[in-house]
Amino acid sequence: MVIYGTGLLAGCYLAGVFLGDLLGEVIGVEANVGGVGIAMLFLILASDALIKRGRIKPVTRQGVAFWSAIYIPVIVAMAARQDVVAALDGGVMAFTAGALAVVACFLLVPVLSRLGGSGEPLPEPDTAGDA
Repeated sequence: MVIYGTGLLAGCYLAGVFLGDLLGEVIGVEANVGGVGIAMLFLILASDALIKRGRIKPVTRQGVAFWSAIYIPVIVAMAARQDVVAALDGGVMAFTAGALAVVACFLLVPVLSRLGGSGEPLPEPDTAGDA
């Protein structure tokens, strides 16, 4: 299941990185500007279009769903590493500001969970048409 959808993910990633680099050049920044986000949008749009047209098999849908779920945590981890390196290069004040933001987020998790209430669990996805 995991290998299915990898080609779609790779194509979307390459297109997103290319457009992010192009956008960076257009605005005069020597960096990729939003390429990973653009790639994720491409993945969502492409997989949705293929599903609506019936051009994607159920096992491939599961693979795309897996990669969609794993994609964001991996990218966030990569970006967090870059931010830590930049903060350490930026000096004590940049590192302190980042550390305080992380502590504030950890302290707000219980507050936000109480505000959200218990809610109802999400319904099970309808897989009757996939077989």
